[in-house]
Amino acid sequence: MTTEITSEAELRELLGDPTRRAVDKERTVLHARDREWLAASPFCLIATAGADGSCDVSPKGDPPGFTLVLDETTIAIPERPGNRRADGYRNILANPHVGLIYLIPGRTDTLRINGRARLIRDAPWFDDMTVKGHRPVLAVEVAIEQIFYHCAKAFLRSRLWQPETWRPEALPSRPRLVKELEAPEESLAALERHYGPDYARNLYV
Repeated sequence: MTTEITSEAELRELLGDPTRRAVDKERTVLHARDREWLAASPFCLIATAGADGSCDVSPKGDPPGFTLVLDETTIAIPERPGNRRADGYRNILANPHVGLIYLIPGRTDTLRINGRARLIRDAPWFDDMTVKGHRPVLAVEVAIEQIFYHCAKAFLRSRLWQPETWRPEALPSRPRLVKELEAPEESLAALERHYGPDYARNLYV
């Protein structure tokens, strides 16, 4: 039988209260170290939720420093060519609250930022986010409400950055997954060409 937790009181009885350090580490303004982290990070995850509560988490990646610091409480993340589903962007239009986690490869701690987002179609600072001649068509501007560092335990438990634990061959290749789950009408040879060397060469097209 399953036993569901239905109240915060039950949750606290099970987990206990957070330490004072865990509570007090939240900030609302970027520190110089936060700026350094953003300048070194090539990857983040953006969590959003629609008006109906439906959720989405989208990865964003670019050369280190792709997130632009506009001022001590505002950052911006460029859009790059993708599948054009725009799930997270549609959520932001309905509900501006976002959560971000910034990673640095090899680091087991992360930088977390929560705030309110809006979609920007153009601004003078778009030129500063140009990569390989590609100027973003839009950007997510985030007004920071919370910022803090998250501890290393999840990365240490998962051994995420330890190459000896990596098993990319444990699942079929991307072309085979697409053939099986998304486009059975496509030939495997065509999918392997699509996801071959040209795929990486055309990241900004």
